[in-house]
Amino acid sequence: MNSIRCRGVLFDLDGVLVDSTPAVARVWAGWARAHGFDPDEVVRNAHGKPSIATIRELLPNSDYEAENREVERREIEDVEGVIPLPGAVELLRALPAERWAIVTSCTRPLAHVRIDAAGLPKPKNIVTSSDVKNGKPDPEPYLKGAQLLGAAAADCLVLEDSPAGIRAGKAAGARVIATRATASDEELREAGADWIVDNCGELFVNSTGDGEPFLLVDRRTK
Repeated sequence: MNSIRCRGVLFDLDGVLVDSTPAVARVWAGWARAHGFDPDEVVRNAHGKPSIATIRELLPNSDYEAENREVERREIEDVEGVIPLPGAVELLRALPAERWAIVTSCTRPLAHVRIDAAGLPKPKNIVTSSDVKNGKPDPEPYLKGAQLLGAAAADCLVLEDSPAGIRAGKAAGARVIATRATASDEELREAGADWIVDNCGELFVNSTGDGEPFLLVDRRTK
């Protein structure tokens, strides 16, 4: 990978900008044990999708709205170990505020809690599971994110770490950089990732212009 010209960047939150893995694992493992499910399997299945989607799959006949509120409450309260991933803060600060958005499967309250806990720049544009009807892997979240930036999804670059999120970005028509956080390279490629990097620390903004495309470049090519 040398350089990528784009008009906007759409960032997933957990696993791309923020390391919330310990907190997510604690909450979902506790929920899984309470309902008699295998904790490791539930944690793996929950990543990258709206929590209510996971609950619907596992407890189709339950009051999943109430279950989802309880999971959200636990996640909001548990921010221990929630930190920015390498290069995330620097990359966000280098991008024009109107040219990037966070597109996350978190609810809006949870997303803001994790953004604050990790000390990320506050996004001008954000799409959460509270803002869409269909969550990842449906393309709706990334289509809405591109719309907020005033750009076509095909002119945007998506940064994702989960197969569900990669599929959402590709279905929206965007190009996708995958980060090595929660899935193997094989799983990332199978989902459709165009490029794979370790983290945001391998990327930087080469040039910007008022309304003009800018470049994200892999540091290893310098």
